[in-house]
Amino acid sequence: MESESSSTSGPWRFAQCFGDKGEVDDITEADIISTVEFDHTGDYLATGDKGGRVVLFERNESKKACEYKFYTEFQSHEPEFDYLKSLEIEEKINKIKWCKRQNAAHFLLSTNDKTIKLWKVFEKSIKVVAQNNHHDGQNPLPTPVSRAALRLPLMAPQDSIVAAVPRKIYQNAHAYHINSISINSDGETYISADDLRVNLWNLSISDRSFNIVDIKPVNMEELTEVITAAEFHPVHCNLFMYSSSKGTIKLADMRDQALCDKHAKQFEEEEDPTNRSFFSEIISSISDVRFSRDGRYILARDYLSLKIWDVNMESKPLRTINIHDHLRGKLCDLYENDCIFDKFECNFSGDGKHVLTGSYHNYFRIYDVNGPGEAVLQADKLAFKAKKIGGAAGKGGAKNNGTKGMNLETIDFNKKILHGSWHPRENTIALAATNNLFLYSAA
Repeated sequence: MESESSSTSGPWRFAQCFGDKGEVDDITEADIISTVEFDHTGDYLATGDKGGRVVLFERNESKKACEYKFYTEFQSHEPEFDYLKSLEIEEKINKIKWCKRQNAAHFLLSTNDKTIKLWKVFEKSIKVVAQNNHHDGQNPLPTPVSRAALRLPLMAPQDSIVAAVPRKIYQNAHAYHINSISINSDGETYISADDLRVNLWNLSISDRSFNIVDIKPVNMEELTEVITAAEFHPVHCNLFMYSSSKGTIKLADMRDQALCDKHAKQFEEEEDPTNRSFFSEIISSISDVRFSRDGRYILARDYLSLKIWDVNMESKPLRTINIHDHLRGKLCDLYENDCIFDKFECNFSGDGKHVLTGSYHNYFRIYDVNGPGEAVLQADKLAFKAKKIGGAAGKGGAKNNGTKGMNLETIDFNKKILHGSWHPRENTIALAATNNLFLYSAA
């Protein structure tokens, strides 16, 4: 699918689709993709699903375009049961983060609601006994009758497989559901965040962590907000940010004090009292926050909009992009069907000039940070079919306002782009659309 837009990144084109290519009404819950993440080079791509599986793809070097092929798949998490709390812990993968590569092996963190695992993925050579005292590898040999005739068995490589082994398991540190993990720029530590706390871990130590943010009130009846996302600064290892359900982003400095409950900076835009409604608190909850690669800007997504903040300016966002303004009149229906609680992710491009976020009916939107450029596209299987038969993919977007010509009554709220990732060096994006992984590229 292609969208001509005024975006400086040129027209976006459908590149690849992984997953069930046919129109399937009965989608298996376990196959729904729950997270997507490129590694730091962009040569590898990871997806996690509700069935607790992690699937890795590697760049197909035989193709000129940015295309990927299957690399390996492994079961990261299994369903568990907390007998003390009589609580089922589902295997769904909430987040995957790649560690920077140090050698031939890959290391990545994956987490479900309670347990974080550090996986080592590496190519392993399988060896078999090629020669022994009874066989020379091709023909049987007579049984040796003297010591001089005895031979040591000879091993020979037979095949190479990609193996995945858990090197560390970090558990029993979160009382609530983990929503974020973020690896520090020092390559040694990472943070994990749940609804009320943020913990700091050392990658090499799995039996203890340090609590660096705790917003749990003494009396839980006084609880007014929860942590929704957290991320380390990409350059300064002492800085991190976390967002809340009240629409605030707090930047904390670990040099300040051991418990970072007192933020260094707070980014919050006061709501216009005239727009206040029953749904105001729900739609102002931030579902995702991201630093730009240089750490200068912050991208935040709430239900209806994207906001771009300058780290040096707390008073107001540099830009507010309305994503779902056309849905303001349907908030009551969206509350009834729970869609108002959907958590859309957002991404900066590698160069920080564009931002990406998802929407309903499998639409996704790409905006210029410093200009009016906008591309609205749809991750649709028709694009795959059009490419397969060699036809031109239909237009999938509109300039400036992607809602023009969109009939609100025909929007399928079960089809949504919640998860995506932007290639760190190129204009290639990976998007999760239910049980399919779509890749789009721009010139």
